[in-house]
Amino acid sequence: MTGIGDDAAVLRIPPGHEMLVTTDFSIENVHFRREWHSPQVVGWRCLTRGLSDIAAMGGEPQAAFLSLAVGEDVPQRWVDGFVGGLLDLSRKFKVPLAGGDTAQSVAGIQADIVVVGSVPRGKAVLRSGAEAGESIYVTGDLGGSAAALARLFGGQPVSRKQVRHFRPMARVAVGRWLRTGGVASAMIDVSDGLSTDLEHICSESGVGAEIEAESIPRGPGNTAQSRVELKYALHGGDDYELLFTSSGAVPSKIAGVPVTRIGQTTKKPGMVLINSKGKARKLKAEGWQHFGG
Repeated sequence: MTGIGDDAAVLRIPPGHEMLVTTDFSIENVHFRREWHSPQVVGWRCLTRGLSDIAAMGGEPQAAFLSLAVGEDVPQRWVDGFVGGLLDLSRKFKVPLAGGDTAQSVAGIQADIVVVGSVPRGKAVLRSGAEAGESIYVTGDLGGSAAALARLFGGQPVSRKQVRHFRPMARVAVGRWLRTGGVASAMIDVSDGLSTDLEHICSESGVGAEIEAESIPRGPGNTAQSRVELKYALHGGDDYELLFTSSGAVPSKIAGVPVTRIGQTTKKPGMVLINSKGKARKLKAEGWQHFGG
């Protein structure tokens, strides 16, 4: 690969593979706030967004590209911190920053991350592969990031147990394992919230879903042994866990990450949430909406 230094990067995709390309914005006061998030955290989270998309396809990240626009009020030390945080994560995943661009913004900070990955030809795990009667699984736990954000909005300190909001980890190794073993029939990363991302799988696959509320693994709360509220686990975003369907056996841990069965797909369209008493209610997609007003 030929990276930064020329007019364009030269990437070499492994023989027999297809290219995966994803792009994500990180916009000040939408995805982060300078008073809450250090520049290193913003850089880390920015790259996580792209890496998580590659993980959700079962792919292998190959290179990242960054376009960064900042206003006149942004000091050079903030930019250096941002790039430092991004590079810290890129080194963990051995994904080089292969190029990009910088510009002056009229107002605020805008960062666009592009991540290029690869996957064996015809083997990418899509959102559209689920069939009725399959089990629904999720990695890790959910809701911790949204709960931490709620505390920040409320002027409260974030619990040490909820620090994953600041440095989430893309599940690349898990996605690779699920793809290699042909385990996942459909997959998506939980970036907009479980309810919204599950609806994407249901819509693309033409199935419905029944989710068991008590089975959803919830992130840690603010006190010992406590868990975040169910609403955060259902509708909160920025968890960057993997949500997938499977008709086969799935271990309780993959690449050291816990995996939990939370429900099943159905022939009947729509999503249903079942409580501990077996009572069902309609589950609406109430996660992040980019143009929801």
